[in-house]
Amino acid sequence: MTQHVTMSPAVSRRAFVIGAAALGGGLALGLDLSAAHAADGVSATTAPEVNAWVVVRPDDTVVVRIARSEMGQGTLTGLAQLVAEELQCDWSKVTTEYPTPGQNRARQRVWGDFSTGGSHGIRGSHDYVRQGGAAARIMLIQAAANAWGVPASECSAANSVISHVPSGRTVTYGKVADAAARLAPPTDIKLRDPKDWTIAGKGLKRLDTVDKTTGRMTYGIDVKLPGMLSAAIRDCPVFGGKLRSFDAAKVTGMKGVKQVVKVGDSAVAVVADSWWHAKAALDALPVQWDEGEHAKLSSASIASWLAEGLDPAQPAFVGNSNGDAKGALANAARRIEATYAYPYQNHAAMEPLNATALYTPERCEVWTGTQNGEGALAAAIAASGLPPEKCDVHKVMLGGGFGRRGMSDYVTQAVLIAKQMPGTPVKLLWSREEDMLHGRYHPVTQCRLVGGLDADGNLTALHLRLSGQSILASARPGALQNGMDPAAFQGLAPRGEAVIGYDVPNLLVEHSMRNPPVPPGFWRGVNINHNAIYLESFIDELAAAAKQDPLAFRRKLMAGHPKHLAVLNAVAERIGWDTPPPQGVFRGIAQHMGYGSYVAAATEISITDGSKIRIHRIVAATDPGHVVNPAQVERQIAGSFVYGLSALFYGEITLKNGRVEQENFDSYNSMRIAEMPKVETMLMPSGGFWGGVGEPTICVAAPAVLNAFFAATGKRIRSVPLKNHDIVFA
Repeated sequence: MTQHVTMSPAVSRRAFVIGAAALGGGLALGLDLSAAHAADGVSATTAPEVNAWVVVRPDDTVVVRIARSEMGQGTLTGLAQLVAEELQCDWSKVTTEYPTPGQNRARQRVWGDFSTGGSHGIRGSHDYVRQGGAAARIMLIQAAANAWGVPASECSAANSVISHVPSGRTVTYGKVADAAARLAPPTDIKLRDPKDWTIAGKGLKRLDTVDKTTGRMTYGIDVKLPGMLSAAIRDCPVFGGKLRSFDAAKVTGMKGVKQVVKVGDSAVAVVADSWWHAKAALDALPVQWDEGEHAKLSSASIASWLAEGLDPAQPAFVGNSNGDAKGALANAARRIEATYAYPYQNHAAMEPLNATALYTPERCEVWTGTQNGEGALAAAIAASGLPPEKCDVHKVMLGGGFGRRGMSDYVTQAVLIAKQMPGTPVKLLWSREEDMLHGRYHPVTQCRLVGGLDADGNLTALHLRLSGQSILASARPGALQNGMDPAAFQGLAPRGEAVIGYDVPNLLVEHSMRNPPVPPGFWRGVNINHNAIYLESFIDELAAAAKQDPLAFRRKLMAGHPKHLAVLNAVAERIGWDTPPPQGVFRGIAQHMGYGSYVAAATEISITDGSKIRIHRIVAATDPGHVVNPAQVERQIAGSFVYGLSALFYGEITLKNGRVEQENFDSYNSMRIAEMPKVETMLMPSGGFWGGVGEPTICVAAPAVLNAFFAATGKRIRSVPLKNHDIVFA
């Protein structure tokens, strides 16, 4: 019997093979990314389909299928805009739905990559989704031309209407969709020039806003299936520890409890008729843990180990090098040194991790919010033990991701629980405490920087040595390059999508990889968060030592980096850097590159009582190459500053006796609305490339504020969060 989930009208879990026939006819088409179209298992008699991206219904509704995940960043609307731009359809009739990763696998990955992270949502798929929309437009025009017996070259399309210019005849997309579906897809597709965009590039309203503001949107936590039970889980609080025993008899008689189950080697779950009953029983369940070898782990012991990695005698990977940095430093007229540190951070998404699983010996299905649909499917396959063709994952809206939902540990747990209750759907929901204690944290790092100045105050050498954790070593070891984590050098690299923005005659950037047993993960912005603080704060230190203006000092080093310099100059001009600030107001500035985009920020702050900061304004500039929805980009920048400034002032995960000490928002705080500064955004798309938006700008807020704090007080802060220095919001 088919199980149905209560879902938003904009999101469908229905199998793609039902296709247009179930919609009363129409066209489903897009761009086939594989050469195996004939092997996709879709019958032409049930789905008059050319490809995968676009469905045009008889009433002219356009359904755009989106492979990437929506978690508030606006990717769903942005991708729909790109398809609609090439399709030249009526935007007011556009809606979206998610295909499933199981369907993607069965059809030779026709939708490509289902992962949403690293600011890849749009920049990683813009080309082929645009081609899908363009192919649809060409075929619809050809179908109309065939019906009229005229050359397609005499026809044009706009706003879901095809017109034959000489005769004045018109027809809507929905009326020729079936005929278009029977045509061969075009082989010569020309995309529209961005300067001619009428849908993409515009600040259109998001497609998901109404459902979110009216409560109709379905998140993973909202999924309901007939006969569904709820599960609460507790994993060993010590990383690497195991479950030794539990006494199920103590709670099996409690209200609503159905079963107590072991989950993997380290966790136990209670399944009940409601989550509250499951949680109450779990709290009462006697559990014994084997805490293992990491029971004495602490933040202090980790910090000490990382500090050892700053010693140049210790082995390290070289990520960027030119000239002879060590020799030049030895001969420098003046040598400046500083050591910085950055802590673990939790993602702390508003919606705790959850997944609903239904297992039978014949099939396993999962409903969840995930940033990695194919990773979630792989987890379901492995946990269920079923063949891939018997498993699938139905994506729903995410109540925040920030990188955490790119991991699929919670999906594995949900399937392992459901497997012990075959035929019964089970929703696993982590408590907030579980979400805090078992994160995949922003990596902990330290950095020692040494700069050399000549007699005229010019920077002649820079040695930057990182010591800390590698995300790739844990999450994607296959991506290591001869043991080195290239992502550790984000914003410090010689080439690629995160290039250092300064020309230093003698440069050495190293990473002493040290991986504590605390699981790291991709946390919004990832390594550019700490690398920007290290580099941009130290550049300010060097400028101060040289008795030069921080902006002027930077500019001298940036002649070979015009795009870095352009965003830096833009924020400097907007903030009024060359004019005196108001009395009692102080300025700071920073620039960086990450995820293919160039970003900069300048801020104005004031200080009261020596330690209370009021951030009056932050001016931000970004060059992502192209901007699909400027209104959404502005919101992304402001939102990233909330995340970045929360980390600067409050964010820190600490360990004691192998356990995370922060269990809820009372000990892991976030900034409030009253603390949020005015954000002024400048979008500077220069074209020719596609950069990210959601992650790059987060990194420049913190160093800009830290540099302004130094300008105000003469005190240099080299470790965060600021709360540890008794520095708070005013």
